[in-house]
Amino acid sequence: MENVQAIVLRAAGVNCDVETQYALELAGARAERIHINRLIEDPAPLDRCQILVFPGGFSYGDDVAAGKILANQVIYHLAETIRRCIDDGKLVLGICNGFQVLVKAGILPGLAQMGFSFENQPVSITDNDSGKYEDRWVYLQPGTDRCVFLDADRRIYLPVAHGEGKLVTRDASILERLRSEGHVAFRYVDAQGDVGDFPINPNGSVDSIAGLTDATGRVLGLMPHPERFVHSTQHPHWTRLEEPQSDGMMIFDNAVRYVRENM
Repeated sequence: MENVQAIVLRAAGVNCDVETQYALELAGARAERIHINRLIEDPAPLDRCQILVFPGGFSYGDDVAAGKILANQVIYHLAETIRRCIDDGKLVLGICNGFQVLVKAGILPGLAQMGFSFENQPVSITDNDSGKYEDRWVYLQPGTDRCVFLDADRRIYLPVAHGEGKLVTRDASILERLRSEGHVAFRYVDAQGDVGDFPINPNGSVDSIAGLTDATGRVLGLMPHPERFVHSTQHPHWTRLEEPQSDGMMIFDNAVRYVRENM
């Protein structure tokens, strides 16, 4: 596919849409920022795109809970359209606030027998254990080889910036399913690849989970911001390193490559 079409969803309070559009364009996609109200009026653009991205920010001021209001808009106005996108083999990416939206809309983790289910949500995202906004860089270790957005053997380094990033599960059986069924896309680790307490795990997420994928591997949500590390000079130590690899581009490059090779 020569022209990969991507939509970056906008809403009040979303503030990472321009950077996300830029990252998709660097990867070779044609990306358009569209307000959710326009998609509710006419969801046709979703039928024409191959990648849908929920970017970071503070949608609707994170009133009620982070991402909850935007998630409700998805549930009541766009659920069937997005379900069809996923069933048709398209890609969905949620970054930070976008990850919160995907979880609270029931799109992730998309467990078997539950699938896309906003009636029965086995996972949520809540306040950081530190009780404050965490803005720092973290290492991420892939936890599955099924997700099309990531390279299973590549540990990456990305920034986080959130106050509500702690992933929790309803009970121990749900956590076991996330592990055993390959839904854990990323875990927070140190530079050697080992899990640990704060600040290695910046928010206290259960099992150090930093991102989830669904049963298809074509939906990814993660708390860190790949769109904030797409040039080597964005690395905090770029002046002391030899051309650091722009780890955030892995997510966007793999998405565009997957569409070109499979759609």
